[in-house]
Amino acid sequence: MEKTFTSFLLLFHLVVPSLAITHTNITTDQLALLSFKSQIILDPFHLLDESWSSTIPVCHWVGVTCGSRHHRVKSLNISNMDLTGRIPPDFGNLTFLDSLDLSSNNFYGNLPQEMARLHRLRFVRLGFNNFSGEVPSWFGVLQQLQVLTLRNNCFNGFIPSLFSNISKLQTLDLKFNSLEGQIPKEIGNLENLSFLNLGVNKLKGFIPPSLSNASMLVSVYLSYNFLQGNIPKEIGNLQNLKPFVNRA
Repeated sequence: MEKTFTSFLLLFHLVVPSLAITHTNITTDQLALLSFKSQIILDPFHLLDESWSSTIPVCHWVGVTCGSRHHRVKSLNISNMDLTGRIPPDFGNLTFLDSLDLSSNNFYGNLPQEMARLHRLRFVRLGFNNFSGEVPSWFGVLQQLQVLTLRNNCFNGFIPSLFSNISKLQTLDLKFNSLEGQIPKEIGNLENLSFLNLGVNKLKGFIPPSLSNASMLVSVYLSYNFLQGNIPKEIGNLQNLKPFVNRA
């Protein structure tokens, strides 16, 4: 009897996720985006009001691009639309999302934990908004991420050391927030990182010598923080590096 029950549990764990995948389709994306729309309290140009409607195919909505293979929402770009609102937890159901650009709006509040399910994301641009709270450590599970721009927001707390898990990351821009603590030495593990901007925050301590391990670095901006000490001599090993530290 115990063996039969164990087999049932194993089958349950294998089949239920498969059923969930089978029943996610463009309707899942539509509901997630309509939930997102419901959290937008100001749309001065009525761009989403007129376009994001259940009477119009999702792939024809303003800012939405669908993939040709799965016919799911692949890209969402609603930057520079002067929108005000929050990102709801349902946003995490856009599991085929590859690129997200909400920059230059008035979005606010925390980034929901459910966004960690967006494991296909390669480009995240959320700069020039009013997002707050700590920079989520769950960004570290987004293994495909190449560009992460959170600049000009209201993030606080520490830079997550788990960022070091994003091995494909090329751009990390956290400028103009209220980040504190030290620069994590683990950032040096990002072997594909070419652009790093941590300027205009409240960072303190020393520049970690391990930063020199990020051999692809071209641009590093650390100005307008509370850093101390000298630039580590190891930084001189970065052959592609352009002017360092003295610009924000």
